[in-house]
Amino acid sequence: MDEIVIEAGRSGTQYWKDLWRYRELFYFLAWRDFLVRYKQTIIGIAWALVRPLLSMVVFTIVFGKIANLPSEGTAPYCILVYAAMLPWQFFSTALTESSNSLIANPNLVSKIYFPRLIVPVSAVITSFADFLISCAILVVMMGWYQFWPDWRLVSLPLFLALASGVAIGSGLWLCALNVKYRDFRYIVPFIVQFGLYVSPVGFSSSLVPDTWRLAYSLNPMVGVIDGFRWALLRGQAQLYWPGLLASVALTAMLCVSGIWYFRKVESSFADMI
Repeated sequence: MDEIVIEAGRSGTQYWKDLWRYRELFYFLAWRDFLVRYKQTIIGIAWALVRPLLSMVVFTIVFGKIANLPSEGTAPYCILVYAAMLPWQFFSTALTESSNSLIANPNLVSKIYFPRLIVPVSAVITSFADFLISCAILVVMMGWYQFWPDWRLVSLPLFLALASGVAIGSGLWLCALNVKYRDFRYIVPFIVQFGLYVSPVGFSSSLVPDTWRLAYSLNPMVGVIDGFRWALLRGQAQLYWPGLLASVALTAMLCVSGIWYFRKVESSFADMI
C-alpha cells in the first residue's frame, strides 16, 4: 500500500507528482459537478441544448435579419452563429464555474489535502461535457441545410484546446482572487456578458477594419471563434493568422501566470475560505 506523507512547504516537483497521484479527482469532481448542476431541474441536461440554441436564434434574428449582416461564403447565417456560440458557451460556463469552484467547496478545501489546482480545472472538464451535448444541435442544423464540414474538421480539437487554455488561465486567476476578494463573484458575470458582445459571436470578425483587427484579436476568444468557424465552415471563414498567433501567445501567458499566481496564494486558501 502506498504511503502519502504530507509535508509543509512541499516542493514544486512534488506538487506536480501529487497532481498525477490524485488524478482520479479530476473525474470524480467533474462528474459530481455535472450531476449537481442539473439535479432537480425540469428538463435536466437538455439545458445544455436550450441555452446555446436560444442564444443562436436571438443573434440570428438581430444580426442576420434585422442588421442584415453577411455570412461567410455560402454558409447559412444560423450555422455561422452557432459555430461561434459553441466555443463561447464552453468558455463562459467554464470561466463562471471555475471562478466559483473553491468558495463553493469550503469543506473540501479546508479539511482534506490534495492539490487545489484540481478543483478549478475539474470545473472546466464539466463544461466540456456540456459542449459535447451542445454539438448535437450543430449536427442537426448541418443535416437540415446539407452543409457539412470538410477535412478541416480534424483541426477542431486544436481550437478546443485553445479555448480550454483561455478558460483555465482566466479561471485560475479569478478563482484565486475570488477566495480573497468576494467581490469577484459579481464581477465575473459582467465579464462574461461584456465579452459576449465584444467577441465575434453574432457577426464575422472579417467585418472589423484591417487597421483595428490585430488590436481586436487581443481578445483571445477572437482567435478561438475564428478557428472554429474555419474548421466547421469548409474554410469559408478565413483565418487571420496574426490574430490567431496573438490568441495563442495570450493564452499561454494567461495559463503560465494563472498557475503561478494560484500556486503563490494556494497555501492561504484554507484560512481565507
